[in-house]
Amino acid sequence: YFGCGSSREQAPVALKESGVVCVVAKSFSRIFYRNAINIGLPLVECDTAEISDGDILDYTVGDSKLINKSTGKSLYVAPLPEIMVEILKCGGIPAFFKEKGGF
Repeated sequence: YFGCGSSREQAPVALKESGVVCVVAKSFSRIFYRNAINIGLPLVECDTAEISDGDILDYTVGDSKLINKSTGKSLYVAPLPEIMVEILKCGGIPAFFKEKGGF
């Protein structure tokens, strides 16, 4: 699991602040996953066997596929619940509540 043992919000915050715009992995620990969504850092769960270091990837939040632009292959992505898509599109929970006013 990516993020295993990361129970604090600082782990995904550090990634986001360092310029990471999306994390792609086979799976994520539950707490890391929620913390990343809450701060607006997209996570993509998919089979990473077709991805190599240096590949250029293209993903739009809410899509069902990730495109490996280096190889031209499309990879199936585990779907996100609609509420998580909305949170990510807003940039995280604080921005979501500011824009939407709640659920």
